[in-house]
Amino acid sequence: MTEFLDDTRLEQSAVVANSEMNRERRLPAYRRELGFDPVAWLAARPIPQRWLDVGCGSGRALFEASQSMPGQIEIIGLDLVDYFAGSPSAGVDLVTGSVLTWTPDTQVDLITAVHALHYVGDKLAALTRMASWLSTDGQFAANFDASAVRWSDGSPIGSPFTTAVRNNGFRYDARRRRLTRTGRALPHWEFRYLGADAHAGPNYTGQDSVASHYDRP
Repeated sequence: MTEFLDDTRLEQSAVVANSEMNRERRLPAYRRELGFDPVAWLAARPIPQRWLDVGCGSGRALFEASQSMPGQIEIIGLDLVDYFAGSPSAGVDLVTGSVLTWTPDTQVDLITAVHALHYVGDKLAALTRMASWLSTDGQFAANFDASAVRWSDGSPIGSPFTTAVRNNGFRYDARRRRLTRTGRALPHWEFRYLGADAHAGPNYTGQDSVASHYDRP
């Protein structure tokens, strides 16, 4: 029987606490993976703007964004592993922490997570927290693999999960595996988190990932 890890043990596992995996991405990767240009989106809005990038990796893309919009955006890069490419600079604050425990000090206009949620245990708790951090018309965009949200026996929850996603105001593109929403909310899920499987194996990216297991309360 698969041993489910709680989030503390999961974050210490080799799959999650990996300083080398998917960390050197630059701004073009954000445009490709999320289907829009975060910098252009921010630039089209009244300034100043706040951008939170969950699972920011080295942070190189954030430094690039800050240089292209000096003084116009405040950027926070959050990552579980302190493997940043540089020191915090004007407009960029790099934070080592978990999306399940860290909280921003004010609302955020844009939240992105490029392949970061593949390594989170309680993915639904993470979605709830991030949705609650958005400004009234803020935008959330992330890569998301719905097949990694599973019942206790390991089978994907499937349509009950995607229905719950839509009912909570998220939009899920199953073909591109993108999850988005607009505006602050406090989602409610009719699932109970059991723990995570750090040995679920590669997902659609070809990298090892984490399966999150739930049941009905």
